[in-house]
Amino acid sequence: MFPFGTMVRVRPGRPFDSGGGPGWSRDTRTAFISRLTMAYPPIMRQVIFRVGGAGSEVRSPTQTAPTRLRPIVTGLAAVIVSVMAAGTAFLATWPGGGALAAGGDRAATDQERGDNPRPAARATAGSLLPDRTLPSSAPVVGGPGVRVTPPHLLAISPKRVPQRTLLKIAKLRNVRKVAVTDGGAVHISGTALRLLAVDPAMFRSWTPKSVADHPEVWSALARGEMVVDPATIKRLGMVLGAEYQIDRGPRLRVAASASLGLPGVDGLVSQDLGRTLGFPGGVVVLVHGDPGKVSGKAVARLLGKGAQVVRAGQAAVRPRAAATPGRALVGRPTSYLELYRRAATVCPGLSWTVLAAIGQVESGHGRNNGPSSAGALGPMQFMPATWKAYGVDGDGDGEADIWSPYDAVPSAAKYLCANGAGAGGEKLRKAVWHYNHSWDYVNKVLSLADAYARAYAS
Repeated sequence: MFPFGTMVRVRPGRPFDSGGGPGWSRDTRTAFISRLTMAYPPIMRQVIFRVGGAGSEVRSPTQTAPTRLRPIVTGLAAVIVSVMAAGTAFLATWPGGGALAAGGDRAATDQERGDNPRPAARATAGSLLPDRTLPSSAPVVGGPGVRVTPPHLLAISPKRVPQRTLLKIAKLRNVRKVAVTDGGAVHISGTALRLLAVDPAMFRSWTPKSVADHPEVWSALARGEMVVDPATIKRLGMVLGAEYQIDRGPRLRVAASASLGLPGVDGLVSQDLGRTLGFPGGVVVLVHGDPGKVSGKAVARLLGKGAQVVRAGQAAVRPRAAATPGRALVGRPTSYLELYRRAATVCPGLSWTVLAAIGQVESGHGRNNGPSSAGALGPMQFMPATWKAYGVDGDGDGEADIWSPYDAVPSAAKYLCANGAGAGGEKLRKAVWHYNHSWDYVNKVLSLADAYARAYAS
């Protein structure tokens, strides 16, 4: 019994001939058409085919059709056979098609091969066009575009702050922005942690730039985990990634650390988790305005008796000596082309075209700095842990900034060099593979590097 109620009765007949066409026996064609009936039931189940003598037929119990339709269906069968044969020939001749035809995954195949190089790239010409704007494209320092407005005042009210009070604070002189969130305290083995319970979408712009741009902070909050200030982690001897039992509450994981610049605040949880923990709502007020000019006394007066107001952000940080500028590795060239050329000198034997190809593939030369879905940051898409090991101060301003192309490009050269890129040949291929563990990526980058060499030959 076949699907859709189609009955098949077939007499033994002679086998297929080598052409699979006119030499088929009637019974063989009957079997073939029955397979079509299963594969294409909406078309085939409406038709009767009488293919031999009495007792040899394929019949659908639902409807019948005149015998004159047989040439049409026979033609349809021939077309399907031709298409199937062409598709089989295509898969057989496609490079690497064996793994793909068997349902294999290219990334998985790469993983199985380990460090064995893949064949030459099959990228299209369109994907290998070098960027002709490099001579005039100036590097731009910056993150993914989050505009931060960190608070200059932090106020804690003994009760929920009504909307009319927030509007009055917003109208104070030198005040530019006001927000309210939840907050409360939890205890771990009797030690208090003062936490803000925030909506990540709203609160992100209230954090320092380095925190706003760090994807793990916001992912942790979305997962219902804690983000704790580094000073609190050090004071309590906490461990990142560890879970802690909240007294008379749930176990919470410390998933990330972030310097918030908020006096008296030990960390963050999500607003939903704060409600679960019983935090009072709408009691923490954040005020952004002209630094040093926003009146804390005026804010305290509007909030009423029992409110606490403190300065936050840079106003709360004790001044310290600026970092001593160091020797510039590449300086601040006025174009990406010159930046790639200077950065290549960090790794003798490495062509600038490899750095240009990686810069184009990773971020479009700083046009899309991330964060990526994996958490990579900046124009050369470094993971934060890798940056800690290989990040350099390329422009000599005293800071290794993952978002700055003047630091990121020479850092990429340093990382490639540490993996043998300066030796060229197969070692260069493996160095690029270490940058992104995909041989397709290696092929694409090196093909694009060749295209840059041709486009900017001098």
